[in-house]
Amino acid sequence: MKTRNYALRSNLLKSAFMVSLIAIFSLISIQPASAHCDSYDGPVLIDAARALETNNVDLVLKWINTDMEAEVVPLFHKTYSLKNGDREVYEIVKKHFYETLVRLHREMEGAPFTGLKAAGTTAPITVMSDKALQTGDFDSLLKALNKHVNAQLQEKYEKVAALYKVKDNSVEEGR
Repeated sequence: MKTRNYALRSNLLKSAFMVSLIAIFSLISIQPASAHCDSYDGPVLIDAARALETNNVDLVLKWINTDMEAEVVPLFHKTYSLKNGDREVYEIVKKHFYETLVRLHREMEGAPFTGLKAAGTTAPITVMSDKALQTGDFDSLLKALNKHVNAQLQEKYEKVAALYKVKDNSVEEGR
């Protein structure tokens, strides 16, 4: 009976460890997809700023569907036309343009718009992914991801291994 209980507990621990691994990998795979288009250092707003600097609305149209252009293009031109006027008015209209662009982009993705985020609020993994895309250096991204995943797995494993050693000492320790 003891052997059967031991095998059952061993399988249970292995299953718990596998569930932990799946959870970690799920979180990692979700994180890069999380929004950074709504932050001032994200690609949508970087392109929006560049578009306003160069008077080139085409730089932002890739971030929205064609049916959304009717709202964005006139707002872009209105915003650009105010660029050399009253600074305070321009900043208000520019922010409205940014919010509209990001809101429509998020709508296109099927995600809610929760406002513009400050630069520097993007998850590090997303920043590293963007950098890898810009530089073409996928190896550095992969090394950083592997280092992070290995550290997380090592930490989880050490906790489970410590619990595994004392699981049969008493009911309390087993729990």
